[in-house]
Amino acid sequence: MSFKKVGVIGAGQMGNGIAQVVASHQISVMMMDVAESALERGVKTIAQSCDRLIKKEKMTEAEKGQLLSRIQTTTDMQTLKSCDFVVEAATENVDLKLKIFRQLDEVCGPETLLASNTSSISITKIASVTRRPEKVCGMHFMNPVPLMVLVEGIRGLQTSDQTFQRVKNFAEQLGKTWVEAKDMPGFAVNRILMPMINEAVYALHEGIASVEGIDAAMKLGTNQPMGPLTLADFVGLDTCLAIMNVLHDGLGDTKYRPCPLLVKYVEAGWLGRKSGRGFYKYNE
Repeated sequence: MSFKKVGVIGAGQMGNGIAQVVASHQISVMMMDVAESALERGVKTIAQSCDRLIKKEKMTEAEKGQLLSRIQTTTDMQTLKSCDFVVEAATENVDLKLKIFRQLDEVCGPETLLASNTSSISITKIASVTRRPEKVCGMHFMNPVPLMVLVEGIRGLQTSDQTFQRVKNFAEQLGKTWVEAKDMPGFAVNRILMPMINEAVYALHEGIASVEGIDAAMKLGTNQPMGPLTLADFVGLDTCLAIMNVLHDGLGDTKYRPCPLLVKYVEAGWLGRKSGRGFYKYNE
């Protein structure tokens, strides 16, 4: 049974990407954020994404209009009570996510399924703050959502088989490939990816090579489409640091210690593309 109305919490790069993909499959979306300005930027980003598809002749103007008409926006979480499935795509902050799931549990009907797009935080812990832990699971989309086909599915300790199967079916309905990962810090993708990025920052910190040199070496030497420092800027250095902290705290191994240079960049507000400066400068 498919979902008729999907709520998405967060209008940032992950949230608006999820909203776009869901709406492109003839499903109504309610995109919620605490800031009206964030919602306006989110809708604008979706429209620009559609324009790129039109340019590539993968979408028509009429289809763009229909897609945008399926997306409603709100700053009031109460509006999500009409949804039968809600995906949380807020900032990678455990306290914020726990707060959101407590609120969702109060607002949504008892049959509504809840999912988190968290890239590293325990689904078991998130589910535990609700009265429906069996109806909570992890649904980790990759960025950018409209282009990347992978979705990591994470089953919390309490997640029922029925919930997990329905969310898996939904991901596949969206044209995504579902890979199940264990509910451990970082799951599969970020358990591997973030330590690689962190090690690239260490290589820079220790003067092994320049920013450009590290990225060129990894692109040409390992056939990666994007160097690790470019990727870190794209993901957001604050997000990279948050995930490394989850790995370090959750696994207790010094190999997951965030590089001091990564910490300093975040302290400086050099967060990557979204702030105009990270390992590269984007506002010049």
